[in-house]
Amino acid sequence: MTWLITGGAGYIGAHVARAMAGAGESVVALDDLSAAVPARLPAEVPLVRGSTLDGDLLKRVFAEYGVTGVVHLAARKQVAESVAQPTRYYRENVGGLATLLAAVAEAGIGRLLFSSSAAVYGNPDVDLITEDTPCAPVNPYGETKLAGEWLVRAAGRAHGISTVCLRYFNVAGAAAPELADTGVSNIVPMVFDRLTRDEAPRIFGDDYPTPDGTCVRDYIHVADLADAHLAAARRLAGGDLAGDLTLNIGRGEGVSVRELITVVGEVSGDRRAPVVEGRRPGDAPRAVASAERAAEVLGWRARRGVREMVESAWAGWRLHHGR
Repeated sequence: MTWLITGGAGYIGAHVARAMAGAGESVVALDDLSAAVPARLPAEVPLVRGSTLDGDLLKRVFAEYGVTGVVHLAARKQVAESVAQPTRYYRENVGGLATLLAAVAEAGIGRLLFSSSAAVYGNPDVDLITEDTPCAPVNPYGETKLAGEWLVRAAGRAHGISTVCLRYFNVAGAAAPELADTGVSNIVPMVFDRLTRDEAPRIFGDDYPTPDGTCVRDYIHVADLADAHLAAARRLAGGDLAGDLTLNIGRGEGVSVRELITVVGEVSGDRRAPVVEGRRPGDAPRAVASAERAAEVLGWRARRGVREMVESAWAGWRLHHGR
């Protein structure tokens, strides 16, 4: 098989491309380079610059590279930005997916893996979120991911496409320093950024009904996430999956914001106390995955812990920011 990875030069996409290419899969990347670092990609992985909104380009790429499966990661993903620019998010996240699925159906491609998010669940009041937990997203980003899942399944039924939707929890870390997240929209680089600017980390609310009063989240190492993509892609390629499969991708363990900041301080050597500010609207007290279904269906489990996530992310931050 040859896999097209959309968003393949992004933070997550490049990890997926490396994992799949390193395992012997034939891979080509498509990326509009709006949030990408082309040098992240292995030399053997071709990079096509373009958008999933460009149906003609997709058709040419499918034909030129003999694409037989798609891993769709390209999307806008900042919650606050989605609140401010909902039409942009629906156009790019849902419209781009619709264009991609139309091209996939026309080309007769029978396998698609969709990058979804735990944001589809919203703020459920449960200890562990299973794939059967009701979805109730609380921001436009999460809405576009849930609408994307609906669209993927509908297109799969209509056109005989086998599909997998992976619902990521909080992604962190790097498989190598050069692959690290260069943005500051995720919590670990956000804390690094504050420390680099000689400012204390921030905690938004310490009065939640959790052991230390701060929000509890499920953090997943990006290398484990890439391994999950490889396992899902091989399940699709094996032809033993008919219809749709939806899986949580997390560790199944909760870590509080305060605990995470403590680990960052230990790793970076900057142990200054965080400042506590008011709660942010929409933050759930607890969001932790049940990852049992992924273990049962894919034979996959996360292997890396929070300290390894922070240590690898810190090495990448120092590389990119000269510390």
